[in-house]
Amino acid sequence: MKEIITIVLLIGGASFFLIAALGLARFPDFYTRMHAAAKGSAFGAVLMLLGVAVHFSAFWTSMEIIVIILFLFITTPVAAHMIARAAYRRNVPMYQGTDIDELASSLSPDNTSEDASPG
Repeated sequence: MKEIITIVLLIGGASFFLIAALGLARFPDFYTRMHAAAKGSAFGAVLMLLGVAVHFSAFWTSMEIIVIILFLFITTPVAAHMIARAAYRRNVPMYQGTDIDELASSLSPDNTSEDASPG
């Protein structure tokens, strides 16, 4: 039974990696591609790590994997957000079909409370 659960988790993780790769190839602009890469690869890695934890089923191995999963869940969204924000500030173009740009109003010259540079 342990082998079946391991196989299902590893195949599920590989499937999310495949979906993330398809998103990188198919999505029209940097921002949506980055979203696919961040979300799909993080969830795929979590499923793969859970498969490893089930396969080895040792207490300390499972604890290390849980710490790695928590680290992934904390750092991946923050890193993706910061990369997207930096790309936006560098004027990386959005897809022409983008209807709403919510970040433009918060970065307008009259709203400098959040992004004022020191000095």
